[in-house]
Amino acid sequence: MPDGIVIVANVVCWGTVVLVWIAGAAYNAARAPRATIRGELGWSTAFGAVAVVAIAILWGRGVGQAFLSVDAAWVRLLGLAVLLASTVFTLWARFSLGTMWSVTPEVGGDRRLRTAGPYAVTRHPIYTGLLGMLLGTTLLGGVGPWFVLVMAGLIVAEVKIRSEERLLLATFPDDYPRYRREVPQLVPGLNLLRRRR
Repeated sequence: MPDGIVIVANVVCWGTVVLVWIAGAAYNAARAPRATIRGELGWSTAFGAVAVVAIAILWGRGVGQAFLSVDAAWVRLLGLAVLLASTVFTLWARFSLGTMWSVTPEVGGDRRLRTAGPYAVTRHPIYTGLLGMLLGTTLLGGVGPWFVLVMAGLIVAEVKIRSEERLLLATFPDDYPRYRREVPQLVPGLNLLRRRR
């Protein structure tokens, strides 16, 4: 696959997500409900996430570049498909939240637990979509040093998910445990595998 297609696919997909996030943040600032319950995402957590990403990038430039590079057309084609599908899923999840989306964990507005649409597929569909986009970008780039982005993304997502889940359990003590049993955290269909066992 030509490098031009790889670059265009990444710029279009990631650029679209970034623009939607910026426009959504501006819209939310003007129209989102003010009454919210915030979770904690302390400075130590944020610092830890940044440190993990920095270490991952440094590692990727050395070890990842030397040992993990794959130059197969089918890997890049798979990456393109994963990137496109994950972008659509990420945008669907973001739009389904509307003004309920925020950077930090919080429950606001109508204080309803979202369980429909993408939230019936995974409990954290935005993270699922973004991690899928990272995986797609990694495969599209021939793996190599990009692999560390997926690993760093998983660590950052897990830190945020833990904070969000604590808040959701405290806010919805009756409904969230049931939802948690029925819907997988990040990987669609994972609960079906558990039920078969």
